[in-house]
Amino acid sequence: MAEINPFAPPERFDLDVHGRSLILDARSIAVSFKVEGGTVEAVRDVSFQLHRGETIAIVGESGSGKSVTARSVMGLLTKRATIGPDARIELDGENILAFSPRKRRALRGNRISMIFQEPMSSLNPVYTVGAQIAEIILLHTKMSKREAMVRARELLEEVQIPEPEARLRQYPHQLSGGQRQRVMIAMALANRPDVLIADEPTTALDVTVQAQILNLIKDLQARYGMAVILITHDLTIVRKFAHYVYVMQDGEVKEHNLTEQVFTRPRHPYTQHLLASEPKGIARPLAEDNPVILEGRNVRVSYTLRRGGMFRPDYFDLVAVDGLDLRLQRHETLGLVGESGSGKTTFGQALIRLITHSTGEVYFAGEAIHDKTRREMRPLRSRMQIVFQDPFASLNPRMSIRQIVEEGLIVNRIGDGSKERLERVRQALRDAGLPDTILSRFPHEFSGGQRQRIAIARAIALEPEFILLDEPTSALDLSVQAQIVELLRKLQHERGLSYLFISHDLKVVRALCHRVIVMQHGKVVEEGPVAEVLTRPRTPYTERLVKAAFDVAA
Repeated sequence: MAEINPFAPPERFDLDVHGRSLILDARSIAVSFKVEGGTVEAVRDVSFQLHRGETIAIVGESGSGKSVTARSVMGLLTKRATIGPDARIELDGENILAFSPRKRRALRGNRISMIFQEPMSSLNPVYTVGAQIAEIILLHTKMSKREAMVRARELLEEVQIPEPEARLRQYPHQLSGGQRQRVMIAMALANRPDVLIADEPTTALDVTVQAQILNLIKDLQARYGMAVILITHDLTIVRKFAHYVYVMQDGEVKEHNLTEQVFTRPRHPYTQHLLASEPKGIARPLAEDNPVILEGRNVRVSYTLRRGGMFRPDYFDLVAVDGLDLRLQRHETLGLVGESGSGKTTFGQALIRLITHSTGEVYFAGEAIHDKTRREMRPLRSRMQIVFQDPFASLNPRMSIRQIVEEGLIVNRIGDGSKERLERVRQALRDAGLPDTILSRFPHEFSGGQRQRIAIARAIALEPEFILLDEPTSALDLSVQAQIVELLRKLQHERGLSYLFISHDLKVVRALCHRVIVMQHGKVVEEGPVAEVLTRPRTPYTERLVKAAFDVAA
């Protein structure tokens, strides 16, 4: 019999102490996956308990088994997964693992609901936002379609999406990453579930909206007695919102306890390591006479949106980027921060000509690129790369890891033959903190954080001069964030790279960037050296962002 970890016994230390009744009692969860060449034990002997009306947090690094544990509760594991014979998951005393598939399906989205980590891969791109929210409501209630759409609009208002009436008719790709995540939250809350599993619910959100969304979940929890399982790598959020914490590593619970006990008196060495992990340091000093590699002058991007009914449509222009200027020197890291929907990503993509319906002038290495066609831009693409915010949406699910990283080398004819390209692929994976033995595996076999590192490996394999980093650390846990920051610093120093770093995580911006531009509603509200802007903000908006990021008690 396996020895019981004294820091993580099967039952909570506060079980039956506070008088709350148990709604979920999971015991001995073990999940294994069949993979090429054997079996991977993703989760081993995990037990946890959840009381009505409370929030428990499951924390740990990417690949620790947090999401697999949650999916075993939801019944959303793949066919290659096997749940151990001793596992039990009791909902109000009934073992739901023994339910028929039909009975289990009736629970999902009704009594148990889940907010997924990656909204773009969870939302259907061919249906409007309103239709997808209404579908959840219609599946489990006897509402009419008209009533369901009214309820969908109310839900969008609850999760603070601006102009909810117009958003109902939009498609997922027309929303920002943060807005898509809020749509996912609205869908999960549609039927007022008893248990809400939130798998990195604020990953794509800026620091101020994080607090708003979590407070919203907390308010709904208090109103309806909903129990919440919060899966996250953000320890600031855990300390603010969780009653009890489970710490996972390598598929096992290493420690669990009341939140304050875990943070003030961590007992397991891994918990101590996790709490001590945070991106540290500052960017290397930059020479003042470095030439400019990327310059934007009066860049403007606008979209025509539709609101109103089919017979009386009303069209209006939404200005996403309103005549902005930017200068990025060689070897410099420039941070672009602001709330979701502020225009950060749109501005970055307009600068590297991924958005064509923009106006203004853009120069790369002194060469005008604003008037180039798609064909004329192609020779420059290997010199400028991008790491997208959502790695699952940007990695082709049908391609192996080798094919994904090697594709750019083949297209741009880099490397003398297959052997040299393979070595470049292996080196890029190693540089991104991954083993070079994963070449034949596929994106769905990795955690969110591991997929983001694959995306970074794909970008650096081409040895570009400039990389647009769009939230590259948003899916990563704290210790890996620190590793990625060090990696990006090292690559910048060794290869002379320049970065435009789009992020809402000001802790990472402080550690990596030389300068920072703060955006709101498509405009620049503040700009300057990182140390100056983050310690002495000149505008109330920047001050609010800084407070939300660094003030744990806020």
